[in-house]
Amino acid sequence: MTPRIELVGAADAPLLARPYYEGGDPGPIVGALAHVPEVLDVTLPFVGTVLGPTSIGVRTKELVILRTSALLACHFCVNTHSDVARRTGLEAAEVRALRDEVPYDTVFGDPAERALLAWVDEVATGRGPVPDPVADALAAHHPTHEIVELTVLVGATMLLNRLCSALALPVAPEALARLDEEDLRWG
Repeated sequence: MTPRIELVGAADAPLLARPYYEGGDPGPIVGALAHVPEVLDVTLPFVGTVLGPTSIGVRTKELVILRTSALLACHFCVNTHSDVARRTGLEAAEVRALRDEVPYDTVFGDPAERALLAWVDEVATGRGPVPDPVADALAAHHPTHEIVELTVLVGATMLLNRLCSALALPVAPEALARLDEEDLRWG
């Protein structure tokens, strides 16, 4: 799929966006946001904080990101995070379940992870408040600060899903090659 916009390369980066290119190609999200450096300058620190190291572990974050991305059918994010999930320890069967290729309750037996996935499903696709049984199940496994952070993580992922999908951002060829080795390419 061809991106809907031309991605900004290092040679054409506006002055405010240039720091993001200092370490090499920063990827398509930066290449898109660099068109509006004022937005790039606030979005990247926010996304970096939400997706970066916090009290929520990497496994939990990848469950949230990959599940949300699959629910919103973001080709870029599902493939990118299927690769990240595998490289951070999720099993191929777990990746497939998060992408709804098999029912997730057949793969995830841990009640805390099942409660988390039900929460993600409601936050990412629901309308209005999350139903009490879903909220109560999550609260049985996560303190308030984690529930807030997990909800912000779903929302930030949704923002990136829509950006990447609407602009048809390309997945890194290296990620696709790794997914092809395991027959895990999505879409």
